[in-house]
Amino acid sequence: MSQPIGFEKLEVFQRAYKVSLEIHKATLKFPAIEQYAIADQIRRASKSVCANIVEGFAKQVHSKAEFKRFIIIALGSSDEMRMWIRYCYDLGYIEETQWQAWRDEYFALSKMLYSLYNKVKK
Repeated sequence: MSQPIGFEKLEVFQRAYKVSLEIHKATLKFPAIEQYAIADQIRRASKSVCANIVEGFAKQVHSKAEFKRFIIIALGSSDEMRMWIRYCYDLGYIEETQWQAWRDEYFALSKMLYSLYNKVKK
C-alpha cells in the first residue's frame, strides 16, 4: 500500500474511514426492509464524516473558513451517527458490544473534529 498523502495523513480521517467501512459491511446484513431505510441512512451519514473532512481539507488552500465549515458539517454527521447506531441497537440489528464500540468511536471522532476545528487558523 502506498504512503498516505494530504488528507489521508489525518488520524481523524483514517479513523472515520475505518469505522465507515465497518458500518457499511455490517449494514449489508440488516433485514431487507431496512436496506433502503436505516441501513442506507447510516451508510450515507458515516461516509459524510469522511467526505466532509476531505472536501474541507482540499478547500483550506483557498479558505480556512471553508475548511472550518466542512469540519462542522463532519462533526454534525459524526454526532448523527451516534443516534443512528442507537436505533440499530434498540431495533436489535447490532449487538450491545458493537453499539458501544461504534458509539465510543464516534464520540472520539467528534472530539477530534472539534479539536481540529479549534486548531485551524482563520
